[in-house]
Amino acid sequence: MSDAIAVLLFIGVIAYALFGGADFGAGFWDLTAGGAARGNRSRHLIDVSIGPVWEANHTWLIYCLVMLWSGFPIAFVAITTTLYIPLGIAVLGIVLRGAGFAFRKASMRTPEQRIYGATFALSSVLTPYCFGSVAGAIASGRVPTAGYGDPVGSWNNPTSVLGGVLAVSVCAYLAAVYLTAAARQYGSPRLEAWFRRRALLAGIVTGVVCLAGIFLLQADSPRLFHQLSHRGLPLLVISALSGLLSLFLLRRENPLALRMLAALAVATVVCGWGVAQYPYLLGTHLSIAEAAAPTPTLWVLASVAGAAGVLIAPSLIALYILQNRGRLESRG
Repeated sequence: MSDAIAVLLFIGVIAYALFGGADFGAGFWDLTAGGAARGNRSRHLIDVSIGPVWEANHTWLIYCLVMLWSGFPIAFVAITTTLYIPLGIAVLGIVLRGAGFAFRKASMRTPEQRIYGATFALSSVLTPYCFGSVAGAIASGRVPTAGYGDPVGSWNNPTSVLGGVLAVSVCAYLAAVYLTAAARQYGSPRLEAWFRRRALLAGIVTGVVCLAGIFLLQADSPRLFHQLSHRGLPLLVISALSGLLSLFLLRRENPLALRMLAALAVATVVCGWGVAQYPYLLGTHLSIAEAAAPTPTLWVLASVAGAAGVLIAPSLIALYILQNRGRLESRG
């Protein structure tokens, strides 16, 4: 039962990486779009694309927190008492990001729009970096079972830095691919070419980061490196092939296939981390079974997750489908 709850938790992690990651990546391209006049069209497409869904995407984060807190309380305490600095920065970034995005659209003066836009964009880079550094700290075993680990060194180390940089680059790649497809649907060849070039660049950078990460993990986290290069290798190969194929399809007239391949590339690399981590929840010192709550609590969690899947998932699916088809008007 503990394994089943861990799978349900990881489904939420993958969903947040895909949907929340695309939102964060859009903020990265907002940051690098240029001045008010030069970046106006690309920023408008970003607003139209994420406006109706950016708040809904945080549903997955709430889901993950509830599943971790209720299903694995020992791990939750250990993570929050050790990694409270990056988690706090990430929460602050989410709040500032939302405020900046909403107020930028409501502001009438350019100076105010620049301030709110910079807040939105910088938070969109800082937040995924912190989440990636948290994942690196957990995977490399720097979160002790009893909690209260090194509040600085736990997330400032080679594996955590790799996780943070990889999270930012993956989000940028995912968003650029999605926005390329969105520009194509909205009939804007100029914007399509603009985001296509950035998708290619983000894909190349992500590939370079992954290659460099091989040597870094071998030196800093040998157990994680071994598991990724053996048990998780098939998933990483699928991720690489999907990413390459998505870059090839950037010039093809198939937005759905483009989005699906980009999502598959990200989902499989996250799954590779989960497979490499199994059967441990923290490093190699706290297993999933040891961290799990009592069995009755796990059954309740499974029931709630099933009910949520029946009641909430169809609404979210309908929201994403309508947005991808351009049927929703962004209202911030």
